Amino acid sequence: MFHAILSACLAANPPTCAPMTLVAQPFAALADCKAQAPRIAETWLGDRPSLVQGGLSCALLADLPALPVQAVAQGIHVHIGQIAQFEDSPDGWIANLGFIIGRDSIAVIDAGASRQQGQALFAAIRRISDKPISHLIVTHMHPDHAFGAEVFREAGAAIVGHARLGDALAARGPVYLDNLTDLYGPGPMIGTRVVLPDIEVADRLDIDLGGRILTLTATGPAHSDNDLTVRDSATGTLFAGDLVFRGLTPIVDGSLPGWLDWMAAGQTAGPIVPGHGPVAADWPQAVGAQREFLTVLAASTRKAVAQGLPLSQAVPAIVAALQPFAADWASFPDSAARDATAAFKELEWE
Repeated sequence: MFHAILSACLAANPPTCAPMTLVAQPFAALADCKAQAPRIAETWLGDRPSLVQGGLSCALLADLPALPVQAVAQGIHVHIGQIAQFEDSPDGWIANLGFIIGRDSIAVIDAGASRQQGQALFAAIRRISDKPISHLIVTHMHPDHAFGAEVFREAGAAIVGHARLGDALAARGPVYLDNLTDLYGPGPMIGTRVVLPDIEVADRLDIDLGGRILTLTATGPAHSDNDLTVRDSATGTLFAGDLVFRGLTPIVDGSLPGWLDWMAAGQTAGPIVPGHGPVAADWPQAVGAQREFLTVLAASTRKAVAQGLPLSQAVPAIVAALQPFAADWASFPDSAARDATAAFKELEWE
């Protein structure tokens, strides 16, 4: 079932307007929905005739399912996603998502794979705090992190990302959306849109939530070419996005040497929230296994290049070198082949 948030209602009149959503129901209920929130319903439905034909009704936010979240530090809550790649997931809800509560406002870190998941995260936040959501920080362009963003824009948040995030989403977003719709069907993805950032970070940016400073740092190409980390000054907690994988096979979509360099340079004293997998207590726990995997990937790729193997022969040789890791990483076979291909294409030009 699709739930489309009417968060513009909150933005228009936060103190008195009850949070509501549109929920797929029999067609006759649509009139009731428009009667309760006519301007918002008509605006949201204006370019979605298929939804009107299917019929809609209103539901209170409190009645909607909320993502399970856990407190990992003072004022910091995290949803741990499924440890699987899209192809091995029933709905694509695979990324870790989180939010940080300051004295004055809340920042959300990543929004999920669809409008539906973004709404479930919004509902989880509202179970804990009614403070305004001032920022949504998108750690990179992959859809499991970015595609629930419109929910938070409608709730009044500024969307923040790496300086390259907008171009990456504009170039890849429509294809990602088509692929996920083909994979899961139109129902789970209905209403999902590609949303570009309002604020771009080329180097560093501090965000003040009221007595709590978040430091956003843009990296060079690593997991992707638009990775952004978030460090909380109050607790030292680092949201690393997909610069850190735990349990799920890492995916190279930026630069393998750049990723290894980032791990070699990065240190943090607080908890590390990875893009996938459980929260780590310290830096060695966060990156140790990933660093070993990516180091072997780089070494075996360079060996294949030195041997003069073409791509068709190099990829199986590289995957064979990675086989000792197969039991420790979810979604290994397809991800290892993808990594071998990406690494070869990059490192053959070193």
